Amino acid sequence: MAGFQINGVSKSYGGTNPTETLKQIDLTIEDGELLSILGPSGCGKSTLLDILAGLQRPTSGEVLFDGKKLEGPDKKRGVVFQDPSLYPWRTVFRNVELGLEIRGAAKAERREAVQRYLDMVGLRGFEHKYPHHLSGGMKQRAGLARALANRPDVLLMDEPFGAVDHLTRLQLQDDLLNIWEAERKTIVFVTHDVSEAVYLGDRVVLLSPRPGRIKSIFPVPHKRPRKRDDIELLKIQNDIYAAIHEVRTEDSLEFII
Repeated sequence: MAGFQINGVSKSYGGTNPTETLKQIDLTIEDGELLSILGPSGCGKSTLLDILAGLQRPTSGEVLFDGKKLEGPDKKRGVVFQDPSLYPWRTVFRNVELGLEIRGAAKAERREAVQRYLDMVGLRGFEHKYPHHLSGGMKQRAGLARALANRPDVLLMDEPFGAVDHLTRLQLQDDLLNIWEAERKTIVFVTHDVSEAVYLGDRVVLLSPRPGRIKSIFPVPHKRPRKRDDIELLKIQNDIYAAIHEVRTEDSLEFII
């Protein structure tokens, strides 16, 4: 099992005048699910992902992982950020093997795992290049390979394709789906792009503006491979845009009142 049970999670920052970032999040993330989390900037998407990673603790509520209370970071949960933060003095191969090296994995095990995942993300032949030799998309592939090489049960992805050009982004989306089909890991994918959220996810969780609350959950029951121009997917996108507009209207009225 590699699923989450999120029970009444809220998060606030600050002292005398705290800022509430998340409010009463209740959500089950199933083992093997690819879940998209969507919302406007500042709604707490990244904070929620950090809580799932064990990098932050909720102010109230709890998160269960594998049926046990989540207390901190764990090698079962890998994180992929928008900035892959590759070490410039290490080759691609040595960047990808970093987590295994820290864990003390044998050299042969590191070599086998790194090569497998470099092949999987399309970086065969770039093992001995340095990060400055790579395009933005290739750097993101290297960051993904680094997370996968540790063989986590879960990938937590924080807007990982946000800094690349549109065509590269589409290719990376397909690459991620191919990896998910091959590995069947639980993936939680944070984005602010509606079409990306629908194309990738089994479900799309829409958060409200800060403090982030679950406004709606949209199932995406369509089999893969999907077509981006599929009428049913476009309908779900339109439903999400309508819900976003509704949230903005409610917030405006609340402010006026």
